[in-house]
Amino acid sequence: MRLTVEPVNSRPTEIKLHQVSNVLEISFDDGSIFKLPCEYLRVYTPSAEALGHAPGQEVLQVGKEDVTFKEIKPVGNYAITPVFSDGHNTGIYTWDLLYKLGAEYQTLWADYLNRLVAAGYEHKEPPPN
Repeated sequence: MRLTVEPVNSRPTEIKLHQVSNVLEISFDDGSIFKLPCEYLRVYTPSAEALGHAPGQEVLQVGKEDVTFKEIKPVGNYAITPVFSDGHNTGIYTWDLLYKLGAEYQTLWADYLNRLVAAGYEHKEPPPN
């Protein structure tokens, strides 16, 4: 699924990687704080692996329930690239994309789970931390 990302006038003030809970916590200068689970960021990767090279080539990401963060790499002063335990490390998550993923978490996560059901995939809950 391609996301339309509009520019926001907010920039991160703090980024914390919670490795035990596998959550990326990002605070923005407008006061917003988002806690983004690893699986959520992995399935919404902005890389060609998931998006394809043109509209209509998107690939539903399945089986990512147990994926963890290995590290987070800065990309200039505009983005980060998470390195995931499944080897994926090519998605560049801009501040605008991270803000959208945080602000629209409930809607986007529900949409992802619905697309899994439509594809016949049974999503398993990750093990408790």
